[in-house]
Amino acid sequence: MKYIVFILFTVMTNAAAQLMLKQGMMSLGSISFEGANPLLKLLQIVFSPWVFLGLCTFVISMASHLYVLSKVELSFAYPFLSLAYVAVAIFAYFIFREDLNGWRIGGIAFICVGTVLIAQSGRDLGGRGHDEETASLSSDKIHSGIVR
Repeated sequence: MKYIVFILFTVMTNAAAQLMLKQGMMSLGSISFEGANPLLKLLQIVFSPWVFLGLCTFVISMASHLYVLSKVELSFAYPFLSLAYVAVAIFAYFIFREDLNGWRIGGIAFICVGTVLIAQSGRDLGGRGHDEETASLSSDKIHSGIVR
């Protein structure tokens, strides 16, 4: 649970990147590759300010996620990324005036409940975190030459 701040940073930077990409694509308008060099069009999209900032934010989010994966179990960390959908849906409602109907709110509630359940599972490691498990496994390999 001590890495939850890094997990939530990953989630929020992921959500922020999505919002920036949406803003970038809205500012570019309807995209068409008709009569255009696809490579030049792609470069135009990638290097537009909001899209480029969104992609850079994704890189920061991924770096944070890699750090988290080095510290906690994948099956614990990965489900938290679903909270990015929650953040995106809420911010998109306020920023882009996107629909947030009852079905979406219900889905968001399920995501939140599931994430809380997963977060609780992190407390059930019996004081044995990812680092201790890895150290124990490495020690077993050194002493016996095989993984038990």
